[in-house]
Amino acid sequence: MPAEAAPASSATLPDLHLDLPDADLRHRPGSPGLRRTQLALFGAGLATFLLLYSTQALLPSLSQGLHLTPGQASWTVSAASIGLALAVIPISALSERFGRTQIMTASVFAAVVIALVLPFTDSLAVLTTLRGLQGVALAGLPATAMAFLAEEVHPSALAPAMGLYVAGNSIGGMSGRLLSGVVAGAYGWRAGLAAVAVASLLCAIAFRVLIPRARCFRPGPVNPRALWRTVTGHIRNPLLSRLFALGLLFMTVFGAVYTVLGFRLVAAPFNLPQALASSIFVVYLVGTVASALSARVGARLGRRGALYVAAGTTSVGLLLTLPDSLPLTLIGLVLITAGFFTGHCVASAAVGRTATTGRAQASALYLAAYYLGNSLGGSVGADAYHAAGWNATVMVALAAMVLALGVTAYGSVSAAHLRRAQATALG
Repeated sequence: MPAEAAPASSATLPDLHLDLPDADLRHRPGSPGLRRTQLALFGAGLATFLLLYSTQALLPSLSQGLHLTPGQASWTVSAASIGLALAVIPISALSERFGRTQIMTASVFAAVVIALVLPFTDSLAVLTTLRGLQGVALAGLPATAMAFLAEEVHPSALAPAMGLYVAGNSIGGMSGRLLSGVVAGAYGWRAGLAAVAVASLLCAIAFRVLIPRARCFRPGPVNPRALWRTVTGHIRNPLLSRLFALGLLFMTVFGAVYTVLGFRLVAAPFNLPQALASSIFVVYLVGTVASALSARVGARLGRRGALYVAAGTTSVGLLLTLPDSLPLTLIGLVLITAGFFTGHCVASAAVGRTATTGRAQASALYLAAYYLGNSLGGSVGADAYHAAGWNATVMVALAAMVLALGVTAYGSVSAAHLRRAQATALG
């Protein structure tokens, strides 16, 4: 999600579009430095999302191995999301003082070290605690990586470089689920976690070897008071607060569906093997297409029109998963994924346009709400499934979409009132 430069008084988080005097030093299209930067941050994005969602696909296996309910097992996903959400603002701010590369390196290797320990845990408390710490470690990557790109890459090459980084996120999110699930189906959940840890270690090493030395970074002070003023100002902004809420609500649906779906597919009436159930995460690639099309939808229908379409598409997809039919469930999952990514892209882009100052802080607040939604959806959705089955999980997700439609409708009414007030004033 793009963000632009904050004023000097609130320069506590990395921003994405900087007016640098060193523009001639930035990597241009076709240069070796640009290729190395793109590959390095692709690896970093891949490692981040390999690790963040490493336990999601193997939750049924994990539940069986540690004798957990779906709700208890879901905390291994939720804890990482909570850790990232709580730490993304303060840890990203540290990159202003200590440097982008240093923070990214420390983050990815700390997360990998924790990943290498996870297969040896034997209790939910230890596993959940380590996953929470892993989320905190990973918080140093998302905003910092985008800031590094903006500082070190020439504007003419920034869009494709950012696109490749986001592609690494998307592919990592999918492949982490696939890798852990398939390996767990054959060798157990510990082997699944070990496979993800090794893959992430290789990605982290590739990142560190490839990342070029920063040439445009200038360290600055971290000002907690300025950060607090900027953050609270964004929270008090009605439009921004609605956008944060929409990010949370859309991610609540995504977290609930993708956390619980594995339990449903390995149980009756589907009774799919663990490895085959994990392959369902290939549908995640639908998000790549939906993300690319979201700008067109927004241009044609407007922001609120696109959000209505996104929430409606997601809701229809949820309803299609209610019957015990694998083809309908797959179609429903495609619609849920497309609707989620459309809503997420539209809302996140609107945050960058709405925040006239402190855009990096606004982006970080959106990410915090987004990952809290993932934690909320995964935990509540799994508890609902344990209590009353898949239909209860769908009801939780539909409730989130009803709230999202309500937030969007409130925005439509507020905009209409504002237009009438402006017309009256001009008349």
